[in-house]
Amino acid sequence: MEGRDSNTTRYPTAHASQLLYIKGCQNPRLRLSSLATLQPSRVSLATPAVHANSLLLKMVLSNDYDLLNPPAELEKRKHKLKRLVQSPNSFFMDVKCQGCFNITTVFSHSQTVVVCGNCQTVLCQPTGGRARLTEGCSFRRKGD
Repeated sequence: MEGRDSNTTRYPTAHASQLLYIKGCQNPRLRLSSLATLQPSRVSLATPAVHANSLLLKMVLSNDYDLLNPPAELEKRKHKLKRLVQSPNSFFMDVKCQGCFNITTVFSHSQTVVVCGNCQTVLCQPTGGRARLTEGCSFRRKGD
């Protein structure tokens, strides 16, 4: 074993039906080839039958929520058409100009440059999706 530390040891690869369990590791499925520097006390090989119940229990509990009343944070992450009740991602907002404090109503996904009616200051610029507000402009969402 030339050119290697005395602490580094190569372990044989596991059979396809075996899982690698590392004590103190969050991810139970890892490849042995990437774990060449682990200490033997932290690695154990086991067949799926031994730990199948605990893995299945963790999978069930992580996805355990009421399907008719899902959490709001899960619904917000979904696509607008795949939510329980379809709702758009866009909204209207009141934007206050930083110069003259005039309030202008702006669409969140505006595709044109919006300027203040009094002082002609640019309030927001379009991007591919949501419009980007100018620094210093404050806003509040309408309708909520």
